[in-house]
Amino acid sequence: MIKSERHEKILELIKNNNVSTQSGMTKLLIEAGFDVTQATVSRDLQELRVMKVLLPDGTYKYAPSKEKDISIGDKLENILQHCLTSVDYAQNIVVLKTMSGAAQAVGYALDSFVWEEILGTICGDDTIMVVVRNEKGAKQFCNKLSKYIQ
Repeated sequence: MIKSERHEKILELIKNNNVSTQSGMTKLLIEAGFDVTQATVSRDLQELRVMKVLLPDGTYKYAPSKEKDISIGDKLENILQHCLTSVDYAQNIVVLKTMSGAAQAVGYALDSFVWEEILGTICGDDTIMVVVRNEKGAKQFCNKLSKYIQ
């Protein structure tokens, strides 16, 4: 199973269970059919920005981040809103256009986030080529980024 499915399952488990430890989350994921280690769960919880919240009975449990989009941080969002001018794709290749000189900053920001669908980026002065795993992922990635074009 792919990381995005595992992340979705983690969020579902957090919503429906009082899970408070990585070992508890690991056990639930294994029971759900995921082949994971505690180290993998630790990285997943960090990537998802899961936090612990205090319950009324004094115990803690994992809770999803209150951020509006856990996959795009504030800095990346800011860079995309100010620098991205167009986005399009052909098969599994996404081409991003930026303001002159901004491609490196946008490429660096994209590379700093873990997005399973992205294999790599190549940046020029105002153009970025993003290689995505498949055409479906390219379309989804374009849709995700198109909301930042003003």
